[in-house]
Amino acid sequence: MAFEAIKAEIRALLEQSIEEPEDTHELHEQLLEKLNQIRATGMPLPDDLVALEQELTRRRDRLPPQQ
Repeated sequence: MAFEAIKAEIRALLEQSIEEPEDTHELHEQLLEKLNQIRATGMPLPDDLVALEQELTRRRDRLPPQQ
């Protein structure tokens, strides 16, 4: 998948997280997956996406387990 397409998907997921905050855990997982897809293309992650990934990981680690 092209880098720009993945960035567009990340943007859509972020917008969804604002509109549907109750699905935070699933959205975090999807965002982390998209960031890994960017890495798989061999492209380095921009600094802002690295910071986003670190923040998502911190938040994910604080979330209660899903049932």
